[in-house]
Amino acid sequence: MRKLIREIVDPATTYELEPVSAADLARSAQLDAKFHQLQLGLVDGVVAAVAERRRIPRVLTTDRRDFATVRIGARYNQALMLLP
Repeated sequence: MRKLIREIVDPATTYELEPVSAADLARSAQLDAKFHQLQLGLVDGVVAAVAERRRIPRVLTTDRRDFATVRIGARYNQALMLLP
């Protein structure tokens, strides 16, 4: 994790830090309610909400259980692409 943090804050990085909006928080609550059996929680819900808003369904995660089940989009029909 330390290496990842160093890479993220490195000015030469290709990572983008994305601010979380109030709308993202509201959407994360909707996703948590829709997929209540997963008990997504704040962080996973926000990750999914931001991926949806940015229209970038690729998610770098080790939490395959939750993210393999969550669907995003207005009709909850788009699966997230899990990396690595």
